[in-house]
Amino acid sequence: MLPRWFVLALIIWLGLWVGSFLNVVIYRVPRGESVVKPRSRCPRCGTMIRWYQNLPLLSFVLLRGRCAYCGVGISWRYPLVEAVTTLFFVLTYLTIGLGVRMLLVWFLVSALLAIFFIDLDFGIIPDRITLPGIALGLAFAALTPGLGWVEGALGSVAGAWALWLVAFIGDVLFKERGVRGADIKLAAMVGAFMGWDRLVATLLAASVLALVWLGVSTLLLRGKVQRHATRVGPYVSIAALVTFLFGDRLIRF
Repeated sequence: MLPRWFVLALIIWLGLWVGSFLNVVIYRVPRGESVVKPRSRCPRCGTMIRWYQNLPLLSFVLLRGRCAYCGVGISWRYPLVEAVTTLFFVLTYLTIGLGVRMLLVWFLVSALLAIFFIDLDFGIIPDRITLPGIALGLAFAALTPGLGWVEGALGSVAGAWALWLVAFIGDVLFKERGVRGADIKLAAMVGAFMGWDRLVATLLAASVLALVWLGVSTLLLRGKVQRHATRVGPYVSIAALVTFLFGDRLIRF
């Protein structure tokens, strides 16, 4: 039996490297590039980044947030993604413990973080993330006591149906499609992992986040709404991460 401090240290180390890989996914997947080759380069000067200049969090601090070659600033997003991924990996371990279910939730965390930034930047949610996520969500539900694959399937169908209904209403009443097919697949993935009850809490939390952010941004921009602020993916992603950890409290609320 490994000491708990050693397991936590290993998870922190793994979370940092997965977060570093997610930065590659976020940058390359929307551009249709391979996430394996070539090695990481500075987006400004194109110089290949050496391994010791690409250590999660540490390199950002040592380089003072700048490229070692051209001096251009490194986006705050890189260390943020690494830190948040690590945080949720640790919280997942503390909540669920070691096992296959923990690995499946790690996929969910990674998928939601990647979707948040990809949808924010490009307005797309890649099928290569959500479609495997639905299958893995059903596997997680089947392995979870009190949930089961049937509940996971119901949650997946409910998520897809709920956002399809929103899209249909938008088309009929407002002649504008705010919800896309990719959003429906995202909701189906979240529902597969959570079941229908936590899915409802997730969609309600996402709606509150959207209303608050749209209200604040509209006030700050004097009535103008930025296009990225109306995208569904980022709100659902944040809400799903929070609901997965604090779902019972949200459901009671």
